[in-house]
Amino acid sequence: MLQAVPPVRGKRGRPRRRPDVVLGDHGYGHDKCRRQVRALGVCPLIARRGIEHGSDLGEQRWAVEQAFALLHHFRRLRIRWEVRADIHEAFLTLGCALICRRRLSSLR
Repeated sequence: MLQAVPPVRGKRGRPRRRPDVVLGDHGYGHDKCRRQVRALGVCPLIARRGIEHGSDLGEQRWAVEQAFALLHHFRRLRIRWEVRADIHEAFLTLGCALICRRRLSSLR
């Protein structure tokens, strides 16, 4: 999945192709996954099983989990009914736009 990441915008110069750090939970805690991520030149921040991580990984993962939970409020995205990927991506984009609109309207 890291090899399919589009260019990351940021500082001037040649754009980076991969992020600096990858966050992961216990499911990716195997040494094989860590070696593969390091081979791509990315630092893995992956939680180990049974050990307290201590790097506030949970706070950053909470934002991602919250976004998934908000997207699952849309029934069409909870269960993928569409066979074609472009239609599913369109509904996903629409769901993200609605979530952003709700969030921005609540800030007023």
